[in-house]
Amino acid sequence: MILAATLTVAGLAAAAAPLAEARRAPVNAALRAKAAGDQVDLPRGVTYVRRFGGVRGPVALCIHGLTTPGYVWIPIAESLARQGYRVIVPDLYGRGLSDRPAGVQNSAFFVGQLTDLCDRLDLPDDMLVLGYSMGGAIASAFAHARPASVGRLVLLAPCGLGHDLGRFNRFCAATPVLGDWAMLALGGIVLRRGVDRSQPPHPAVPDLASRQAAETRLRGSLPAILSAQRHILTEDQATLHRKIALTGLPVLAIWGEVDAIIPLSSLGRLTQANRNARQMVMTGAGHALPFSHARDVTDAILAFLEDPF
Repeated sequence: MILAATLTVAGLAAAAAPLAEARRAPVNAALRAKAAGDQVDLPRGVTYVRRFGGVRGPVALCIHGLTTPGYVWIPIAESLARQGYRVIVPDLYGRGLSDRPAGVQNSAFFVGQLTDLCDRLDLPDDMLVLGYSMGGAIASAFAHARPASVGRLVLLAPCGLGHDLGRFNRFCAATPVLGDWAMLALGGIVLRRGVDRSQPPHPAVPDLASRQAAETRLRGSLPAILSAQRHILTEDQATLHRKIALTGLPVLAIWGEVDAIIPLSSLGRLTQANRNARQMVMTGAGHALPFSHARDVTDAILAFLEDPF
């Protein structure tokens, strides 16, 4: 009797996680219709894109991170647009208002999405490419895969050289089956608790914390996060950065002094891999560089762009 009851409870618990995922709201055309961006049809699905600036001018491609979609770039994108840049801000697959296609979310997966997007939008070579957190790892992989497309590379607290996402995420990433169940059942709760609500609201993204929390309630978001944790975030990019150094590509890396996710030891590893990379540390900054220190980051980027190298 006890064994049967235990098995019944275990079975119900095992079924609860995928059932909860199935009940989450899907990303569809109706949801996208309420947003201001564009739906770009690519071979693996729709990519939602925000554009800033005019139809002419140099192009800046902004790549977001693991859990926060493209809107994290809005403050910096608006500033670059005022400087004459045509800024392209996509949502990566599995995030925001983009589709949730199946596939292992490694660097090749995201480089493929960006390559398809650049081809579909007929974006020029020699772009300014910016990557934040996981987006920094993607931007670096993209620069290596398509060197002609990238004229300058800006990395904000980039992954690929060391990170710490916390005990729960480490467990989920390292544990097949049970980790999948935990992410589907509990990942949304953990991620919502981790949203930093202490940051003062930015006029460009006044509802950032609530939008970050809402992201965890969209179907396909949690599996995408887990897949990226198991794949692209396990890729050590030291060798890749050494290869980028050999090309002479101008690189700027900006780090947060008190970042709890990306340790400052990553700065040292990047220095070893690419001694020509320009690096700076934002005093008092954590991991939320694009919106917590948008003005300082933008000033650093503009100074970098003026440097003739």
